[in-house]
Amino acid sequence: MATLTMRVLAMVSMFICLNTVARAAQGLAVYYNPPYSQFGALVAGVNDALWGNGAACGRKYKVMCIGAANTAPHPCKSTGPVIVKVVDYCRPVCNGDINLSRDAFAQIADLDAGKIRIQYDQ
Repeated sequence: MATLTMRVLAMVSMFICLNTVARAAQGLAVYYNPPYSQFGALVAGVNDALWGNGAACGRKYKVMCIGAANTAPHPCKSTGPVIVKVVDYCRPVCNGDINLSRDAFAQIADLDAGKIRIQYDQ
């Protein structure tokens, strides 16, 4: 019985992990300098596709650096993802899907990179 329970728990755990990975999207992130807003330092603006006529305002995204988007050789830090709150709209010519605050970008990548490939989800 204990073996069966362990197998069921293992299968459920694998399903949850795969489901989480399947929902994550990939794109590009850039950053902007302060001042940000009254919402804190870990904030972001998003492009048209994510903005949804303002519906994204207040949403939180978990953002992780997954690689270089330009000539920066190793932009990602090994600190894991950062959680940001959407507080702004990134107008066309945004250069990314998510425009992170400088503080948020610095938590996951080298600022000298300027632009990175990211994985993100709510």
